[in-house]
Amino acid sequence: MEVNQAKQEHLLALKVMRLTKPTLFTNLPVTCEDRDLPGDLFCQLMREDPSTIKGAETLMLGEMLTLPQNFGNIFLGETFSSYISVHNDSSQVVKDILVKADLQTSSQRLNLSASNSAVAELKPECCIDDVIHHEVKEIGTHILVCAVSYTTQYGEKLYFRKFFKFQVLKPLDVKTKFYNAESDLSSVTDEVFLEAQIQNITTSPMFMEKVSLEPSLMYNVTELNTVACGEQGESTFGKMSYLQPMDTRQYLYCLKPKPEYAEKAGVIKGVTVIGKLDIVWKTNLGERGRLQTSQLQRMAPGYGDIRLSLEMIPDTVNLEQPFEIICKITNCSERTMDLVLEMCNTRSIHWCGVSGRQLGKVSPAAFLSLPLTLLSSVQGLQSISGLRLTDTFLKRTYEYDDIAQVCVVCPFTSNEC
Repeated sequence: MEVNQAKQEHLLALKVMRLTKPTLFTNLPVTCEDRDLPGDLFCQLMREDPSTIKGAETLMLGEMLTLPQNFGNIFLGETFSSYISVHNDSSQVVKDILVKADLQTSSQRLNLSASNSAVAELKPECCIDDVIHHEVKEIGTHILVCAVSYTTQYGEKLYFRKFFKFQVLKPLDVKTKFYNAESDLSSVTDEVFLEAQIQNITTSPMFMEKVSLEPSLMYNVTELNTVACGEQGESTFGKMSYLQPMDTRQYLYCLKPKPEYAEKAGVIKGVTVIGKLDIVWKTNLGERGRLQTSQLQRMAPGYGDIRLSLEMIPDTVNLEQPFEIICKITNCSERTMDLVLEMCNTRSIHWCGVSGRQLGKVSPAAFLSLPLTLLSSVQGLQSISGLRLTDTFLKRTYEYDDIAQVCVVCPFTSNEC
């Protein structure tokens, strides 16, 4: 859409054209059977048509390309390209020509001109050409402002400009969900799973060239969108990664805190930054688009003042035979604690050792690795419970049940749980 100022006779003419990739020419094949009245007439006309493919005249797609007939749609993440031409329509020599192109968005004004220096002179029937490019990063109304200033041969300085307004649309609908991997105290991985749902909301298919997650400094990421197939993994979406209009795909990523952050309980708490998605796609004849989301955030799970987790536990143990586990006790509070450990026997689990042991002082974000011995008197899948921690400073008690589960078997039989 073009908006002009009040009309005034100028020596120069400004023309602006958007540059886009052409499309494949399509025709509508018309055929009939040989016994019908036209006979072979339609087939002969299609064979003589220069736009059809020789030997495959009934295909809608031809061998020719079609230039854009209108402005078309511009989507977020694509590169807006435009051709600007200033032509001297007069019989005079024009001097000091300055062409300036600005792009006005809802939040900023950008200068897209390749050069800000003036052209010394422009002879009759000559022109000044320029091509501008801009990666679109905002949706909504955009206005391309093209301004031209020049001086006539009589020394008169003239100026005019034109406005070209267009809308930038949203190409993809992206939704994210977070899942915490930890379901009991036997896991110390702090893994987070991110599910990204990406929907094509344009009217044409897309080739998804890349969908990746750029993690923040606190995490390492593993993509879970391939399946093992020989030496190289194969995409779960197949070899041809096309996303049809209104179709949705789900991508899965696993994030794990880096060791230097995982050991510090006070670092990963509250709202944490996970990273951002980087999406690259191609449309018509390889026209590329790229979209990056804002930083994704999630609320880290709370563990209270003290976090108890297991660093080591055997999968299977023998009935009535002692086995060892290693507990990790982390101070998640902002104060120093003086801890006492009590071990309470249950119907099936019996702790070995002295209950009421002094563990000493634990500073904020510090942890203790504590080996403990116990045995089970009941066969089958048993739940480890009965640990109690007491902070003598504040006289607070923290009880831990269902810490983990262990499979107890009889060493004299082959029956397991």
